[in-house]
Amino acid sequence: MTTFVTLGDVRQEQFEWGVIGWRLVPASGAKHLVVMDVTLEPGGGHDFHRHPGQEEIIIVQDGHITQFIEQESTTLGPGDSAFVPEGVVHASFNDGDETAHLQVVIAPSLGGDTGYGLEDVSDQEPWASLRS
Repeated sequence: MTTFVTLGDVRQEQFEWGVIGWRLVPASGAKHLVVMDVTLEPGGGHDFHRHPGQEEIIIVQDGHITQFIEQESTTLGPGDSAFVPEGVVHASFNDGDETAHLQVVIAPSLGGDTGYGLEDVSDQEPWASLRS
């Protein structure tokens, strides 16, 4: 089955840390992939978390982010990406002064509405004080 996804088909969901556009999810027929458009405004970020049982690739389309994988960090700009192995703690922060747009792919899908699983560890050490 071929499915076209127009921008109007992408459901936007506002979170405290940014916006997810749910581009490809089980509810739209995807069995193995979750694809998201993520927007991080200046000063925003998706704090330390992991996806048990899922791998992730984060691709920067516009702007710049500080990307953490475990306790290592680097600045990523347009065209740069980060691969996050299954269950590895990571975080993305927009420390710049322009909006950052990311394309994020997570697999395998966990089913349900979004196919996305997340465990927040931002209140645990060493993550809670890593950016202090």
